[in-house]
This record gives sequence, C-alpha cells and structure tokens, in this order.
Amino acid sequence: MPFSALRAVDVFAARRRLDGVVRRTPLRHSAALSAVAGGDVYLKCEHEQTTGSFKLRGAFNALASLPDEARAVGVVASSAGNHGLGVAYAAGHFGVPATIFVPRTAPLVKKEGIAALGATVDESQPDYDAAMARATAFAAEQGRLFINPCSGEQVLAGQGTVGLEIVEELPQLAALVVPVGGGGLLGGIASLLRPLAPHVRIVGAQSVNTAAMARSVDAGHVVDIPSVPTLADGLAGGIDEFALDVGRHALDEIVTLAEEEIAATIAWLAHHEGAKVEGSGAVAAGAVLHRRIAALPTPAAVILSGGNIDHRRFQEIIGGE
Repeated sequence: MPFSALRAVDVFAARRRLDGVVRRTPLRHSAALSAVAGGDVYLKCEHEQTTGSFKLRGAFNALASLPDEARAVGVVASSAGNHGLGVAYAAGHFGVPATIFVPRTAPLVKKEGIAALGATVDESQPDYDAAMARATAFAAEQGRLFINPCSGEQVLAGQGTVGLEIVEELPQLAALVVPVGGGGLLGGIASLLRPLAPHVRIVGAQSVNTAAMARSVDAGHVVDIPSVPTLADGLAGGIDEFALDVGRHALDEIVTLAEEEIAATIAWLAHHEGAKVEGSGAVAAGAVLHRRIAALPTPAAVILSGGNIDHRRFQEIIGGE
C-alpha cells in the first residue's frame, strides 16, 4: 500500500467510530515554547489519552472495522508498549482475545498495563524487531489478524484524528512537529493535511538512537539500524518500504535529538508545563526546545504523543535537572 492510497475521508470516518471512546485531548498554548520559537506554539496533549498515548486511536479504529468472524478468532500485535495498550483496550471493549508481543526491555508500566487490560503479554523477545517477527509468525500459525502498529489503512486513519482535532481548533496552523518511529502517526496525519492543508509544514522528530526514518530518508532507501537503549523506546525499531514512502511524501524536515536532550526535555516539560511525558512523547517538544528546527513557522503545534514512563525512571530524570 503506497502513501497515495491513504485517504482523508477515512480519517473523518475514524473520528465517528472513536466518538465516545477516545478522549479529545487538549491543545494547550505553551508560553515557554512560544518564547523559544518566537511565535505561538501549542501542545497537543496525547499523553493525557485514555491509555496514555495516541495509539488507542488507531487500534480502536482497526478493531471497530473488523468483521465479527475476525474478532471471534482474536488478534495479535507487536508493540513497544503503547500500541499494545491500545489494542488491549480495544480488544477488551469488543470482547476480542488479544496477544501482544513486546520486547523484554519494554517499560514495566506498559507491560503491566497491557496485562491489566486483559490481553496476553509475550515478552520473550530481546528487542522490538524480534518481537514483531515473532508476532507475525504467531498470527499466521494461529490464523489471527496481525495489527501492525505503523501500517494498515484503519490504523493510520485512527492516528490521523490527532491532526484533525488540531486543525479544527487551530485552523491557522502553519507547522506541526510530530514524533516519528515507524511512521504511523506521521502517515495518518499527513493523509489528512497533505490534501486539505498542504501549506502546513510537517517536521518529524526522533532520537539519534531510533533514527531509522531520518537515516533512510537521507539515504533514499531503507537503512537498518542497531537496537540500542533509548529513552524514546516507543520510537524503536526499523522501518519498511511503506514507512519510507510515508516519510518521503509526508515530511518537510526531520531532526534528531541526543539522549541527554530527550531527558532534559522530559524534565523541562514536567517543571514548566506540569506534564509527565515519556521519551518518545517528548522528542517533538525537544526539537523546538533545543532549536533543532531551522525556521519553524508559527502558529505551530507539537504533539506530546505519550506519557507511559516508569515512575522510577521519571523521578530520576526530573530530579536531575
């Protein structure tokens, strides 16, 4: 499926399915980031979503779109944690059996949250790419649907509702800064903005340790990256040709942050915005805070994509500023 196959109309359809289930998260003006950017900057607070991240949107839309016979068999997903929480929540809502494969290094808050929502958690694999390979094999063995966290029309349409809410509240939007891992959030939002608001500049943000998209876009082909520790665990893993196609068509620019910059952003958001944000959720704000974007048009929106960070890790980071 190429990026060109994604349709804005599917985002509007997803919004109808998500009504009453997914929280319409706040879009808050940040005086502090506005001062850094030299113009109005707003924070889209997806860390306040029901499951602690935007991933619920795509997961719920995907399960809501399934025929009854597919739901009866059950679903499988691979996840760094937040997609698993979304799938587990949606599966519980529809009474669907769900098995989620996560890397054993995934934050405890995410693994425990998935289990608490009633899904089966498999944490036997060492990293995200291995978890995804095992999940796809397991789904084939069991005859279940595999719900990819970063592709599939219904998943991306659900993620695109984040962008829809932003432009409804801020129709004069000039730029959007988006955390980028496998490209699901980016692709969903761009499927709406590219045809309907092509003037909006879309900037991606990653950690240096999860920069599969940045390196692949720069090289013009998929670049494999090693699995190394990162605060931005939600952005970990490689990308495929579909994700690269999303990056080529959706991004105007992509920037990367060092691990220490991500930690500093988590602490800054806690102290200046009262927000508890995980590493992957903080990179977009960090791109503005650390002046990684050459010239950011304003008004701009920055997506805080998730807040599922282990309490001890969070306290260590905010105590160290």
